[in-house]
Amino acid sequence: MSNAQLSVLVIDENRIRASIIEAGLRDAGHDQVTLVSDVQAVALRIRDLEPDVIVIDLENPNRDMLENMFQLSRVVKRPIAMFVDRSDQASIEAAVEAGVSAYVVDGLRQERVKPILDMAISRFNAFSRMESELDAARSELAERKVIERAKGILMRTKSIDEQEAYALLRKTAMNQNRRLSEIAQSLVTASSLLDPED
Repeated sequence: MSNAQLSVLVIDENRIRASIIEAGLRDAGHDQVTLVSDVQAVALRIRDLEPDVIVIDLENPNRDMLENMFQLSRVVKRPIAMFVDRSDQASIEAAVEAGVSAYVVDGLRQERVKPILDMAISRFNAFSRMESELDAARSELAERKVIERAKGILMRTKSIDEQEAYALLRKTAMNQNRRLSEIAQSLVTASSLLDPED
């Protein structure tokens, strides 16, 4: 997706500062820029607009405002670049924990907007890939555990070895056109109903 196609939502109560960000975005070739100055109703606007990227500028954020923005960033699964005038270690850590892709302290200048936005998008994409890979690895591990349990059940109830148990699971999965892990899960579930010790 090119810059011109990216829709960017700028959240800023200060219209002068918002115009600096907007100018930096337009200079960088971003045509779809929406400014929102009411931070209270921002969640609804995000839902309505469905922006690709969110830029939040908090001139002098208090603890509650920062926490609200961090909660927002946990919910919306999009790149978020946040500009603040001042910060402390706890706020920086909270921003990272909340998934803010770029947290910039005292760095709001028109020429910095594009590189910061590009970095926010890159970090968000890298983090999303890592999250997907981690989810896939967890899922694969869970499936392996179920298959191992199912093999154990078959080995015990049919007095067969591990290789035969696996072959039986595999053959059943192929015959039913289902995944091996689904067959294994069905066997484990049925076995636990029949024999609560499993």
